[in-house]
Amino acid sequence: MTGPVKTLLEARRATRTVVWLLLAATAVGAVLAMLSKQWCRVNGWNGAEQHLHFCYSDFAQLFGTRGLADRLFPFYTGLPAEQAMEYPALLAVVAGVTAFMIPGTGDTAVRQLAYFDLNALLSFGCWAVVVVAVAYAARNRSRDALMVALAPGIILTSTLNWDLWAVMFATLAMLAWARERPVVAGILIGLGTAAKLYPLFLLGAVLVLCWRAGRMRDFWTATGAAVAAWLVVNVPFMLTAYEEWSRFYTFSSEREVSFSSMWLAFTWTGLDGKDFSLVSNGLFALACAGIAYLGLSAARRPRMAQLAFLIVAAFVLLNKVYSPQFVMWLIPLYVLARPKWREFLLWQAIEVFHWAAVWLMSAKIVSGGEVGAGSPLIEILYGAGIAAHMAMVVYLCVKVVGDIRHPARDVVRADGSDDPLAGRLEHRPDAFTLPAAQAR
Repeated sequence: MTGPVKTLLEARRATRTVVWLLLAATAVGAVLAMLSKQWCRVNGWNGAEQHLHFCYSDFAQLFGTRGLADRLFPFYTGLPAEQAMEYPALLAVVAGVTAFMIPGTGDTAVRQLAYFDLNALLSFGCWAVVVVAVAYAARNRSRDALMVALAPGIILTSTLNWDLWAVMFATLAMLAWARERPVVAGILIGLGTAAKLYPLFLLGAVLVLCWRAGRMRDFWTATGAAVAAWLVVNVPFMLTAYEEWSRFYTFSSEREVSFSSMWLAFTWTGLDGKDFSLVSNGLFALACAGIAYLGLSAARRPRMAQLAFLIVAAFVLLNKVYSPQFVMWLIPLYVLARPKWREFLLWQAIEVFHWAAVWLMSAKIVSGGEVGAGSPLIEILYGAGIAAHMAMVVYLCVKVVGDIRHPARDVVRADGSDDPLAGRLEHRPDAFTLPAAQAR
């Protein structure tokens, strides 16, 4: 065989080779992730010590406190409101189904460990899917997915919560969009939103790009599919267990400012959780409007990953709650938006520092002040971690905005390609731009 056919087959072989290498790297990352929780796997998840040893996990914690150990399916537990499963429907289903798979009865250490290990294994599977999806979505930059496979931010937080399920759906949705499958992309966004809110924000990037390219039909197709998928997952619980199902939404609105939120600096104002929700949501809406303006006024149509990264990063920065695993939301988007190793490693080093500071502060709170008593060191480290984490995310946003405003600097487009995630919009001329783009 010669010519284009041979070249294509060689490229496919190379891709398969890269994918296997990436999966091997992900396996290494998964082993490191499990080792990071080994103290708790051996000694149990108890008191402040699990925080001091940096191995806390919602898998283990919620197994005994949300009725999962008694095989009470989420939303149908009959437990008090404070013990309700404050998670979106799809993650609650995952938590409930995996609890039924654990043999035995009661909240024993053996069953707790088995529940943790099972959910960790499933999360690692989601991680592997994310890595492969990023590799294919990146096209000729598939090796950039190594950042996702070995990201310290994922290694340290992959078994903290079920967020990798949402990350998987969101990443697969972008790949489906790139493969010109708006219906599939919409379904995956809907499933992702049924697991965590943030995959919904991908539709914001799709809206801007479709509006600019004059392909609004594709946006409405994806949005309709997303709504349908979300309803399929949620309506059964809405109709049969509305109060427990809605707990996630009421809890999110009412809860007070939490770990690592910028709003910790404003708690002196006396605002309650609802007030901070209103302020943070309003600022997020303004940020989204600014990102939309950027997308519609840039000299060249931005890439989907760039807009998605900016939207999700704005939410992370402005939200009144920040959990350490939220960094996983941003990692695949960064790799697809601005794959630069040196910058990535600096960011991850800062996130590791911030992650450690969070757990030290958490240990002090859980211990009633016994940990670190008489010294302000933990508070200083915690404050420095928050500041460094937020400053680095802002820095990355500034760099992505710079790439959008100056496309010649975009490393993904350096080989002359358009947007690997553009799908049906690739190389399509603009149908609508704002005056700033026309003036350049």
